[in-house]
Amino acid sequence: MTTLSYHQHGPRQHGPHQPARLPVYSLPQRVTQGRVIAAEWIKLRTQRSALWAGAGAIGLTAGFGVLYAALLAARPPHGAAAAAFDPTAVSLSGIQLAQIAVGVLGAMLITSEYGSGMIRATFAAVPRRLPVLWGKAAVALATVFAVCVPAVLIAFFAGQSVLAKVGLDTSLGQPGVARAVLGSAAYLAVAAVLGVGLGALLRNTAAAVTALFGLLFGLQILAGLIPGATGVTLEKFMPSTAGQAIASVHPDPGTSLGPWAGLGLFTVYTVIVLAVAARRMSRGDA
Repeated sequence: MTTLSYHQHGPRQHGPHQPARLPVYSLPQRVTQGRVIAAEWIKLRTQRSALWAGAGAIGLTAGFGVLYAALLAARPPHGAAAAAFDPTAVSLSGIQLAQIAVGVLGAMLITSEYGSGMIRATFAAVPRRLPVLWGKAAVALATVFAVCVPAVLIAFFAGQSVLAKVGLDTSLGQPGVARAVLGSAAYLAVAAVLGVGLGALLRNTAAAVTALFGLLFGLQILAGLIPGATGVTLEKFMPSTAGQAIASVHPDPGTSLGPWAGLGLFTVYTVIVLAVAARRMSRGDA
């Protein structure tokens, strides 16, 4: 019996007592951003915690939206409250909880490697380091958006079916509704990238999750404690308040920014965190 193996010049036969050698590649293997992204996608698919976080984001987005719609359908608004009622925002209210799930997912893409020590192997394969951060951010952004688009659509249609029983529903074709629905998925995708940035900056899952809660909830609560118009104005510019303006068809100008301005400001916050994380990562300390 003979076996076959390959080296840089092609196949070679060996006798029954000679083990086959593994392939030897003579051509240089370049590290490109595309290959780094592909590697990060493989890592994401093989992380059980990431799969649970993704499932949690879907469940929270759809489940909480339907629950909130059912509560309002049981006690419908009247008068001025009914006139200002936003059925789309009600259906999409689950993103307030889902943002934590996707943020944790983003953070764990990198903190899990620091915790296990695998980050050294990653940086050995990608010595320039920053392509790793950009790859993780790109994978988090694309994956969460792809997962959350069906989640927000389910939340919207399920919530509207509940609100339709009391005549408070709307349709996807109404002005601003499709923007709010798809914009909610975009907001969650950016929140995942924010988690990546915090994970790369702090390198510890508990610290990154704590910082995520602080940015998304803590700053908003602190601004709300400031009395008068100053507190209301500051709250409009807090990360979570600004970003979630995209989920409303007609945001209240007194308490929130415009839809695209709010999402843009939230993206700026995320870019700043990524920039600080990139600066730390480029220093070379593992």
